[in-house]
Amino acid sequence: MAHGDITHIDIPVGDVDRAKAFYGELFGWDIRDFPGYEGYPMWQAPNKISGGGLAPRSDDFRSPRSYVEVDSIDDTLAKVTAQGGRVAMPKSEISPTSWWAAFVDPDGNEVGLYEGTTDAGGSV
Repeated sequence: MAHGDITHIDIPVGDVDRAKAFYGELFGWDIRDFPGYEGYPMWQAPNKISGGGLAPRSDDFRSPRSYVEVDSIDDTLAKVTAQGGRVAMPKSEISPTSWWAAFVDPDGNEVGLYEGTTDAGGSV
């Protein structure tokens, strides 16, 4: 993946098991649990490129969030704030070689950022 590619989509759910059954049957997604990501099963579309996670819904996370790969989260967040957006979630470690963050654009849309590599099934 390269800077600007959509890498991952989180779907907030109220019942993880129900969501796994629903999306698996509906779209034929391969949905698996990975060690270290308990309660956050990850899905992969049949094209083996698109993927994401089924994340527990919370007051702060009620709508799907797409993640965009970037060369540098720090540089991208600086550009976000310089262009009128705001940081929703600061840079946080996923693994020793990968990080995520989220921002809100000037229109109120939340977008995730991803930097690095991960060995969690090729998806973050």
